[in-house]
Amino acid sequence: MNENIIKDIVRRLTRLEKAVFSNGNKIIKKPEEKNFVGPTGGIHLLISQGTFSKKKGLSETRNELAKKGYHYSLQAVQMALSRLSKSGGQLVSLKESGRKLYVKRK
Repeated sequence: MNENIIKDIVRRLTRLEKAVFSNGNKIIKKPEEKNFVGPTGGIHLLISQGTFSKKKGLSETRNELAKKGYHYSLQAVQMALSRLSKSGGQLVSLKESGRKLYVKRK
């Protein structure tokens, strides 16, 4: 084989060995702190604290948000709940006796 080809193969092999058999000096990113901003962020906070382990209505959710310092209109909270209860979202919505209730999706 040509000497240039052998040098290239050795260089590539060295790079691969460093990548595969590194000594553990990898840079590990710390997970970002969750930033609960806006009505959707407030609901994410409630979900993370386990508030939605039981069924909650719109007014109950708004009152829980107010206790945590999130003061939003019913319409804003309703929109956030609707978006989070879409297919694949963190919440599921149920109708019981004419009321729409929300609970964490399993």
